Amino acid sequence: MSPRLSRCSSAWPTWIRSSLPNPSTTSSSPSPSSSPTRFIQMPPPRDDPLPRGIYNSQSDLCPNPERPSFFWRNASHQTLLLVGAAARFFLYGLNDTTVNGLPRFLELLKSRSDYKTRQRGLLTVSNHISVLDDPIIWGVLPMSFHAYYGYMNHRWTFGSHDICFKSNPRSHFFTLGQVLPTHRSAYSPHGGPFQATMTEGIRLLSRISTEKPSLRFFDSPRRAGNSYVPSWPRDIVDPFSDLSPAPSYPSYPSDVRWYHSPSRYASNSYSWVHIFPEGMIHQTPDDAYTMRYFKWGVARLILEPAECPDVVPMFIEGTDKVMHETRTFPRFLPRIGKKITVTFGKELDVEATFGDLRKRWRELRDADTKAQGFIPDSEQDSWNDLARGVVTESLAHHPDAISLRIECTRRIRDAVLEVRRSREYPDEDPKNGAVETWLREGPKREGKMEDGSWVKEG
Repeated sequence: MSPRLSRCSSAWPTWIRSSLPNPSTTSSSPSPSSSPTRFIQMPPPRDDPLPRGIYNSQSDLCPNPERPSFFWRNASHQTLLLVGAAARFFLYGLNDTTVNGLPRFLELLKSRSDYKTRQRGLLTVSNHISVLDDPIIWGVLPMSFHAYYGYMNHRWTFGSHDICFKSNPRSHFFTLGQVLPTHRSAYSPHGGPFQATMTEGIRLLSRISTEKPSLRFFDSPRRAGNSYVPSWPRDIVDPFSDLSPAPSYPSYPSDVRWYHSPSRYASNSYSWVHIFPEGMIHQTPDDAYTMRYFKWGVARLILEPAECPDVVPMFIEGTDKVMHETRTFPRFLPRIGKKITVTFGKELDVEATFGDLRKRWRELRDADTKAQGFIPDSEQDSWNDLARGVVTESLAHHPDAISLRIECTRRIRDAVLEVRRSREYPDEDPKNGAVETWLREGPKREGKMEDGSWVKEG
């Protein structure tokens, strides 16, 4: 057994320990036909975001370190501090900015500054009206937060792989800024709610333990190729990691580079994740600030973590004027002198709002695992921890699972609408929340739509 595996093997469930091959009798490349190990049976592997293939516990388990190296932690903190300062200067020095509900939200963030005492993750959800929404909106947080309380306590978010991670320098910058590489279905066959980065997001909202290993699907050596070892600066990984190779993953199995895997570090337990569930920039005429339908990814972030994260809905106004899609030369420069408002809603009572949905999700997940027939009932909880954020194809497309995601997405959208309502906007047409309404746009995905709104992938 390799040293990397043996570091935490004593804490692994009995069904895993018993399945580890004996190094004296097992070849370096065990196969289902020659190895006595127990395997997880799934459909044959393909180069897509869904977990497939036959996964063997020796090559698909890896230990979790306590935290990234001092170099990586401070490079990330300085990046976030610099961006936060620039965003704050832009909001308050060059524009007229109003914030509602900040003291309550700030107290919540401060209470989470020590990762060892967090009890659950934090999910913030908002509308999306400008390409600069993130990071500009976090300029409303005082510099004392960015400098002190934000150390290892800042938001993680999802950024377009084809924009933010197009080159190596850009990939380093956005990764240090705690942005996760995300594929957009309009531009990549690897997009959708079951891509590797969604697994990272779900695990960031859960507890991460150094006493238990992580189950690797997307970065399994057998899927990515046994000969490939990620290294810095070719790959976006911690060059001074305690583990070799550094915790990393490809955003899809044949990605050109691998990325820092924050969900492998205990210091990222119960992290703060922000998401724009519309998945697109939506700028409405007449300052109506209505929203498009929400996509299913946000439902996974609520249903699948071990503990339901705290959920804080938000509403953004005015950043569409800063970077409107109709802007002319110089198009790349944000406009100044605009009125911007950021409103933080109250924390949701997550048990009352999502408790029934999470219960039904657990029942579906356990039934699916039992149907696979590879995990003893006594080890079900251990398996659920290991496989957190990984969904089999049968469960991904199960009609009941789809219904749960639709209902969960509707409830979180209603929560954001409630914050919008607090800003005294009239109720929007209920049909706005239905995907069928937006199918009328046809194949045109960007630009000016029939209703006068401007839409852009973002």
